[in-house]
Amino acid sequence: MAKVIVPFTQGVEEIEFVAIVDILRRADIEVSTASLDGLPVQGRSNITIHADCDLREVSQAAWDMIVLPGGLPNAYLLRDDRHVQVIVQRLREERKFIAAICAAPTALAAYGITAGMRVTAYPSFQKDMQTLQPSSIYVDDAVVEDDFLITSRGAGTAVEFSLRLVAKLCGESKAQEVRQSIIA
Repeated sequence: MAKVIVPFTQGVEEIEFVAIVDILRRADIEVSTASLDGLPVQGRSNITIHADCDLREVSQAAWDMIVLPGGLPNAYLLRDDRHVQVIVQRLREERKFIAAICAAPTALAAYGITAGMRVTAYPSFQKDMQTLQPSSIYVDDAVVEDDFLITSRGAGTAVEFSLRLVAKLCGESKAQEVRQSIIA
């Protein structure tokens, strides 16, 4: 069974977070949600979200994918967290999947992950993406896949993004099965 880590912190975009976790779990993927300190988090719309674990305690675990949800200041705090960066860099070296949505692709750009790759993000972050990683190829598509990297634009694309993650981890037929079950 595939194992996915979804780190998050203050200001996380709740729609993105819940869509990612819910849809991956519907596909029978083992998903661990991890706040940066193990404590509950206040999302951008003032919804409190409880984490499964403390990121500091699971950062060395084996993961098949990391998914960074967006929202502010969540995306910036994830970018600046050394545990998130360690996981992302390790998965890159292992050629495993790295995914981000909304403002969170800026963290991947800051880490150098997006160099020479096709990416997308929330439209107002296009300039940041290009400044942080000038060789990135910014695309306006809802979901952009390039090798091990999957990025998406925002809350309105969260379901499609999550279904693409299922397809990457479990295959197109499983993604179709989940899509049909939620009538997407």
